[in-house]
Amino acid sequence: MARNYIPLEEIVNDYILSIDTDDNAGNVSDNTVRSYALRGIREMGFDMLKRIRSVKISVNQSNLTAELPDDYVDWTKVGVVGDDGLVYVLGENKNINYSQAYAKDSFGNLIDSDNDGVYDRVDSKTGTASGSPATTLIDNPYDSYLFQNYFSSDAPAALYGIGGGQTYGQFRVNLDQNRLELSGNRDIAEIVIEYVADEARSKNPSVHAYAEEALRAYIYYKIVERKTSIPANEKARARSEYYNEYRKANARMKSFKKSEALRTIRKNFKQSPKF
Repeated sequence: MARNYIPLEEIVNDYILSIDTDDNAGNVSDNTVRSYALRGIREMGFDMLKRIRSVKISVNQSNLTAELPDDYVDWTKVGVVGDDGLVYVLGENKNINYSQAYAKDSFGNLIDSDNDGVYDRVDSKTGTASGSPATTLIDNPYDSYLFQNYFSSDAPAALYGIGGGQTYGQFRVNLDQNRLELSGNRDIAEIVIEYVADEARSKNPSVHAYAEEALRAYIYYKIVERKTSIPANEKARARSEYYNEYRKANARMKSFKKSEALRTIRKNFKQSPKF
């Protein structure tokens, strides 16, 4: 484990040892403290303590899908890796179809294999036009593009102001089946996904040293929040203390360095040409 990260067990054990018998957080089980610590890591991990992981996933060529990681929360980048070691991103297309249909037996009856009252479903990505391809439903299959000048001289051309990477394929997140739906390139055997991970689901959760005090303040705040014997002003103080520690940790985690400012100022603007 990196030296700048502190194991959750160490923080929980230290917190439990620091509780006095007459403390407002007294008479709380170890499991309760650990539960609040995990909730704190999860809550702060979605904003301040984002743990970005990068995983290479195999593509199922039979249906052009890729399973999402088991600790997936949200994606930041999806792409393929070139021979130069760079990630070439895929474009997100929310119009990719990932519909399903009810499974039926040989007699046409709906199937409920596990008897849970919900009929089984199977992938059904085929077109819905009767007797002809779905593209005949529209006069021009390219009308769905934002700009009509996407094709120049019958050849694909770059849209003004749009990012690159669209030629490598497209994807759509399918949270219902916990996978990515791919389209446009059957030669892709693997994809790389950079995503926000749920650190609370890790085998050995940890928190950055900058956020240790914020996590301790969160544990105390949540312990006293629901205790009827704790005065309201103490609950308000605990809440204020947590958010103060959160702001301090957030400022430390996102400190803006001089080198970053200079790099931003000197950065060249790049746009695709007009057609």
